[in-house]
Amino acid sequence: MGKIRDRDRDRNINRENNKEAKEKTKTKKTREKEKEKIKIDYAIVVEGRDDVRAVGEACDALIIPTHGFGISAETWRIMEKAYEEKGLILLLDPDHAGERIRRKLSEKFPNAVQAYLDRGDARSGADIGVENAAPEVIAEALEKAIMRADKILRLASLVQDEKKGEKAFADMGDLTELGLVGREGSSERRAKVCKALGIGYGNAAAMIKKLRGFGIDRNELREAVKEIGE
Repeated sequence: MGKIRDRDRDRNINRENNKEAKEKTKTKKTREKEKEKIKIDYAIVVEGRDDVRAVGEACDALIIPTHGFGISAETWRIMEKAYEEKGLILLLDPDHAGERIRRKLSEKFPNAVQAYLDRGDARSGADIGVENAAPEVIAEALEKAIMRADKILRLASLVQDEKKGEKAFADMGDLTELGLVGREGSSERRAKVCKALGIGYGNAAAMIKKLRGFGIDRNELREAVKEIGE
């Protein structure tokens, strides 16, 4: 009988030790996960609860869901407060519905930072959405968006350079020279460059407009073309 009691006692001790080890491992993994997150001072606007979860795995930030196109008065109030106090980043699904919401929000918050995900990175089967993107992809998109926002501050000086006759921004001639329009495979090449710059895909005219709008000059465009290595 004594041996049975000793064996039961040893089993209980082993269980407690295993439980403690698992808790330590779990705590360590949680700490590592938290350490990997980037800290963002902006408030990030997404569409739904699954997007909140996905973005929350990528960064430490205030995340505001719109819950679709029919945005409630309370959500508008929260976004307005965040816009004034922190600034907003708009990270919407890279589909037609997401672009509709982006346009609606951009009209209300013209100085919001625009963050984009590539459709391929946000796809799971037939579904396209922020919630399907990996944390590191979301983090990269947000970091690029913030970097672009900082570069937009240079926009005024670039525009002044153009007024002085110095060509700062790319035009259709540059896109043609770089193989981004007018050649076989130029659409795919343009898509890769847009992804590298984090500005969202567009046709040649839209790309030129985005490059100017985001304050991306000709030299930065050329660097992005080199980056894709084609």
